[in-house]
Amino acid sequence: MSENRTYAIKLTGISSLLHFLVDGLCASTLYQVFAVYAQSPHVTTDVSSLTPLTCFLTYNVLAFLTQPLTGMLADRLRHTHLLLIASVAMLAAAVLAAGLLAAITSLHASLVGVLVVAALLGMGNSLFHVWGGKLTATVTGNDIRALGIFVATGAMGLSVGFLFFSWPLLIAMLLAICLLTGLCLQRSDSQIYDSTQSHPEVESRDTRHLLPTLLVVCFIVLLMMAVMLRSFVGETFSAAITKSQAMVLAIAAVAMGGKMAGGFIARRTDIVRALVLMVLIVAVCLVFSKSTGTAIPLLGLFVVNCTMPVTLYLANLLLPGHEGLAFGLLAAALMPGYLMAML
Repeated sequence: MSENRTYAIKLTGISSLLHFLVDGLCASTLYQVFAVYAQSPHVTTDVSSLTPLTCFLTYNVLAFLTQPLTGMLADRLRHTHLLLIASVAMLAAAVLAAGLLAAITSLHASLVGVLVVAALLGMGNSLFHVWGGKLTATVTGNDIRALGIFVATGAMGLSVGFLFFSWPLLIAMLLAICLLTGLCLQRSDSQIYDSTQSHPEVESRDTRHLLPTLLVVCFIVLLMMAVMLRSFVGETFSAAITKSQAMVLAIAAVAMGGKMAGGFIARRTDIVRALVLMVLIVAVCLVFSKSTGTAIPLLGLFVVNCTMPVTLYLANLLLPGHEGLAFGLLAAALMPGYLMAML
């Protein structure tokens, strides 16, 4: 195995573990702040109930809808590790701000302070996802299996952070993020990009496509609509399942498994055939999801998540050399579908 291939595998593993930790830290910090704010003697019940929704929207808008912008920034930067460094700095600042808020909340509960924490987490999350998505695609030559592995672990991180939020967990996650960030910084960006030049998959991917710009835009819009629909359908399956602590972890594990499996399935079969089969299975599961137990919704959730690495792979093909923008556009499309399902 060549040095470049070894490094690609190493980076995929580290970035995937970082994805788990970053999403877990964001969820844990938000819920910890909610708990602190709700316990303040100066906060009424009505205001306390509105705060989680306000912070949730602030966090998600910054975490997802800004990713096309951070993606374009990533595509322009030669040293993309600067995005990772900035992301970790913002996440650390958010944890510190949450700690300060907890220390003073008995004296004065500040909604502004809670929103600052949510904003820092959202921007840090946005920078991290674009960094990880772009770099994973770059060093692996847009390997659909690696893309699936990277995007998969976030769901489990969110569930762990939501269920087990605590200050010890926050500190442990932050320390682990800093440690893994140090491992990522061991090789310079110039070495990373030099290594991709000899990768045959990258060379073919970087060949400029001959499709007219308007046609490329149309295909990207279709992919974004597919991602939006996937987000809506995934939340629909999740809503059909009665939630318990064990079931929340099971849902996260199924979603993670689907994203990972989707990359390997598409790699071994024709992508079009795989997508057609996935869509058919999801449609059948949608029809029977409300009249059965948890098995059908879980199956539908698994299969619909199998499509995630496929859409990201196709977006990278359509936008060669702009993997950051491709990742950001599809990430932004998740938010409308999620909100529609919530409503």
